[in-house]
Amino acid sequence: MFLEKLKEFPKNKILILITIITFVFFLIIKITVMSPIETELKSTTGYGVLEFEFAWVPEVINNIFTAWGSEGIAKETFATYIDFLYLLGYSIFGFGLVLIPIRWAEGKLQEIGLFMSLTPLIAGVFDVIENINLLIMLGNPSSIQPFIPFVASLSAVIKFSFLFVGIIFLVIALLLMLISRLKKKTE
Repeated sequence: MFLEKLKEFPKNKILILITIITFVFFLIIKITVMSPIETELKSTTGYGVLEFEFAWVPEVINNIFTAWGSEGIAKETFATYIDFLYLLGYSIFGFGLVLIPIRWAEGKLQEIGLFMSLTPLIAGVFDVIENINLLIMLGNPSSIQPFIPFVASLSAVIKFSFLFVGIIFLVIALLLMLISRLKKKTE
C-alpha cells in the first residue's frame, strides 16, 4: 500500500531536510511578497486576499475590483501567480510536519496519521483550483461568470478545511504520543 511506504520513504534525514527547506521557502515568500501585497491592498482598500477568495458572487468581486482599481488588480494577479510557489512551500512543509512525528507513533494513531499527512497536499490541490479561478477573474474583471467566484470560494473553504483538520490532528497526535511516553516512564 502507498501509505505504508511513507513510514520509510523518504528517509528521515531527507524528509527533515525537505521540511526545513520548504518552511524557509514558505516564510521567504510570505514575508517578501504575500504579506506586503496583502497589507497594502487591505489598508488602502479594505479588501485583501481573503475577501477575494471568499467573495462567492460576481457582485462582491466587482466591489473588490472597483476598490482595488487596475493597480490593485495587477498586484493581486502577481500575488496569485506567486501563490503557486507559496502553496508548494506550505503543502510540502505541512506534509513533512505531520509525517515526521507520525513515524514514531504506533498502531491506529500511525495508521490514521499516514492518511492525515496527506491533508496539506490535498489542500494544495484545492489551492491550485482556487488560484486558477482567481486568475480567470483577474484576467477579465469586466466579465465574471457566476460560477467562477463560487468555485474559487468553495475551493478556498475546502483548502482551509483540510489544513485545519491536519493541524488539529497533529496537535492531538502529539499530545497522545506524549501521554503514552509519560505512561511508559511511570510504569
